Amino acid sequence: MILRKKLSCLWTLGLCLVASKSSAKVPSITDTNFKDSSVKAHNDMRGKVWPPAADMKHMTWDDGLAQVAKAWANKCKFKHNSCLSKSYGCHPTFQYVGENIWLGGFSIFSPRLAVIAWFNETAFYDYNALSCSKVCGHYTQVVWANSYKVGCAITMCPTLGNHETAIYVCNYGPAGNFPNRPPYTKGVSCSLCAKEETCENKLCRNKELDKPEKYPNWSPQGKAPQQISCNSLCLVSVLLRLF
Repeated sequence: MILRKKLSCLWTLGLCLVASKSSAKVPSITDTNFKDSSVKAHNDMRGKVWPPAADMKHMTWDDGLAQVAKAWANKCKFKHNSCLSKSYGCHPTFQYVGENIWLGGFSIFSPRLAVIAWFNETAFYDYNALSCSKVCGHYTQVVWANSYKVGCAITMCPTLGNHETAIYVCNYGPAGNFPNRPPYTKGVSCSLCAKEETCENKLCRNKELDKPEKYPNWSPQGKAPQQISCNSLCLVSVLLRLF
């Protein structure tokens, strides 16, 4: 009986240590490096499309889209947000938003790795025929020319795998992936940029669209997942139970 109790305590301690280790490393949606890495990964891939894009917009971060991504990621459901089909259901200013989801081990995760995985679906996409031989929706959303804002979030979701499983969600405004429409117009890079736009790394950049928006009176619905977390007092408490 005593041995069983000690083993139970050790098991709880192990979970606490794992949860503490994981939660300490997960970047928040306000983490500057996380935000910059997510945006840069998207812009880098958008500049690499083939055939080249004449009208590909430069992307910047949007706090509202990041909040949507975080609220949905916290539900730990490997499926698309239920608000996507509703007019203004996900965001106060974008009528519809797009979404990509990556699921995998947190130890290998980086925003760039996830975005490259989505972009690599280009191997299955035929631009001229507007057809896809396998899954291409992540790719076409990453390179949807008119989407100029992105917000992403990552959450640990052990219920979707194991203690290291994480889910990374990115939302895009305005939404892409409209049926029977190419994701962008092919042509010489930046040749169809508007007058007010400049060409930057093969992307059309609009300084007005770059400006960050604030949403003080709005927040998406979302609930944090139930996860084990232990501070130092918790760990001491568990250790004391062993004696």
